[in-house]
Amino acid sequence: MSERKPLLVIAAGGTGGHMFPAQALAEVMLRRGWRVKLSTDARGARYTGGFPHSVEIEQVASATFARDGIVNKLLVPLHILGGVIGASLRMMRDKPDVVVGFGGYPSIPALSAAWVLRLPRMVHEQNGVLGRVNRIFARRVDRVACGTWPTHLPEGIEGVYVGNPVRAAVLERAGAGYIAPGDYPMSILVIGGSQGARILSDVVPPAIAELPSEILRNVRVSHQARDEDGDRVAQYYADQGIDADVQPFFRDVPRRMSEAQLVISRAGASSVADISVIGRPSILIPYAAATGDHQQANARGLTEAGAAILIPEKRLEVATLSEQIAAVLSNPAGALMMSQAAHGCAQPDAPQHLADLVEELANKGAPE
Repeated sequence: MSERKPLLVIAAGGTGGHMFPAQALAEVMLRRGWRVKLSTDARGARYTGGFPHSVEIEQVASATFARDGIVNKLLVPLHILGGVIGASLRMMRDKPDVVVGFGGYPSIPALSAAWVLRLPRMVHEQNGVLGRVNRIFARRVDRVACGTWPTHLPEGIEGVYVGNPVRAAVLERAGAGYIAPGDYPMSILVIGGSQGARILSDVVPPAIAELPSEILRNVRVSHQARDEDGDRVAQYYADQGIDADVQPFFRDVPRRMSEAQLVISRAGASSVADISVIGRPSILIPYAAATGDHQQANARGLTEAGAAILIPEKRLEVATLSEQIAAVLSNPAGALMMSQAAHGCAQPDAPQHLADLVEELANKGAPE
């Protein structure tokens, strides 16, 4: 009979900010000989295409208080309770050695079940401020791993800084050679995240259209826009004669980023980590409604290093953004220095550090 492989259960909510670091950990743990299960909801399932095929995916019912309607809000606790019972039964049948939550409501059932069953458990917080779910579990887990440092933690809670894990597809392009802007085709990558991307779709296209003609004639754009904005954004670029690829989700962001002269992005933790590891100049526009203004904290490292230009959302105007884009694309030496500074902020070993924590917890939880 073959020896049982240790089992890791990863629980993550339905945004790339939670799912990408979860994928990075899964990739490392599989290489270390572990079995990996992923617990997520329908939104998170959209991001599972990049996960290794050997990861077992369990889809849980989505339950969030953010949904409209009194009935929906009243049903949330029942959904969560059902999810916790289901997760507990699964864990009693196939006992995980460690359970890791990456935030978002879909991580509640797995983390709650691990707490009830007294299994080794941990959360990873990508941002400089704990998200709602990680804040709930911070006192109920064995470790709080932090992707951004310093992270604002509840009193009495100690965090372990590991950095934000990036996927293998990003690591493969770590420090990719940067072609500085010049009088030849140049790429701008626009990524907005699932929340608050509309303002980028409103402001970025006209800002690019206002660029001086000697820059604009060389520009091509990859713009990630929400479904409801995609058609009008694509039509605007077409009407302005700008070569643009507009999609709701790019499955090849690492390639597009490595080919870009400039990235315009929200300051989500995963986006900041990808920009750092690949090493690209960026204009960061923190999402103003983010919990605890955590995107502002996420951007601090790159902006203080001179790798990124930060524009607060309340100051995001077409003319301002256009001037900053032109400032980067008209200064090859400065853009090259920004790319090098960005790579200097990278934490490429973050997946390994987080995997080490998982194995440390498993060894502590193993019977003598």
